[in-house]
Amino acid sequence: MVLSVSGVLLLGIIVFLFFRKDGLKPAHAIVCVLFGFYLAGSAVAPSITAGGNGLASLLSGINL
Repeated sequence: MVLSVSGVLLLGIIVFLFFRKDGLKPAHAIVCVLFGFYLAGSAVAPSITAGGNGLASLLSGINL
């Protein structure tokens, strides 16, 4: 749950930065949000979640 909240927060910040700095129009931001909601309800959602969890565990295992 913490990973998903962190991911949502990170993606929200990225969309906000695109909106403020790169000229992302509000309509584009709305499309991004709607795409996320529809994607979360699709059949690919478990695969995306598994990929995100795998990436997070890979990154957490890196020692700098």
